[in-house]
Amino acid sequence: MADLPALRAEYPVLAAKAYLNAGTQGPIPRRSVAAAQHELEAELRDGRGTQRSFAAIGGLMERLRAAVAPLLGCERVEVALTRSTTDGINTVLGALDLGAGDEVLTSDEEHPGLLAPVAAARARRGFVVRTVPFGRLVEAVEARTSLVACSHVSWVSGQVVDGGALATAAREAGALVLLDGAQGLGAVPVDVRALGCDFYAAAGQKWLCGPDGSGYLYARADLCERLTSPWPSFLSLSDPGRPSDLPLKPGAARFDLGVIARAQTAASLGALETLAEAGWERVLRRGPDLAARLAGGLAARGLEVADRGPSTLVSW
Repeated sequence: MADLPALRAEYPVLAAKAYLNAGTQGPIPRRSVAAAQHELEAELRDGRGTQRSFAAIGGLMERLRAAVAPLLGCERVEVALTRSTTDGINTVLGALDLGAGDEVLTSDEEHPGLLAPVAAARARRGFVVRTVPFGRLVEAVEARTSLVACSHVSWVSGQVVDGGALATAAREAGALVLLDGAQGLGAVPVDVRALGCDFYAAAGQKWLCGPDGSGYLYARADLCERLTSPWPSFLSLSDPGRPSDLPLKPGAARFDLGVIARAQTAASLGALETLAEAGWERVLRRGPDLAARLAGGLAARGLEVADRGPSTLVSW
């Protein structure tokens, strides 16, 4: 799919409108719909709850995990399949042993999808939450900080956090870093190693153009082995046949939030494959370039554009 018209044809809605809200829900490609329909028809024809159907679901989940890992810059074993960015954030907050005496540092440009889990966890655990301007997160990390929970790309302004500097400051303080990647993954290049984060929670329905109810969580491999799932399912277990022993799977798969619908998993995979065929380097370059053109055009017309980074968001 080398030419732009062919790629646009994969998203029929683009023939009817200029689609400027992928930061909420991206346009669904034809391949996602076809993939979901294929799996639903297989279930209609062959039934569900069989060894064959469970094998199909498991295979799709592993293919999806493998497709997401390169986008995050991590190993497949470090990817958990969730239902949303907020699911990933809740999973991390539930897995960490935060309590009285701990501090969670966040910013003034965070989405309620991060703030609500932090507030709920604070009410249960009794830790302190400190909020600072987004651009001052690095200098705000202190010895009492246990976790920095903030956006990779601000949903308010489009500014991009200095992940490397933030991770360095956090390590010096003995703190962990959880990035909200709702406006990052699929919109800008993501390399969790370069960012230095310990966790990265992302959405599937936004810039990745997948279905609602899809999300991903990166969890650093060595941390996975030290943490337990706050809400394990039988899929979290190394041996579901012996649940009383509770040996969890290695890696981030222990944080998978149960069985993801077969059709939905196929639709997520179809969305990723569509963009992968277009070329991720091309996709991740074009989005910020178009946003920069929009910001420049608005400014040229006398509108005040908020300070922003090399992202796909423009606020004015």
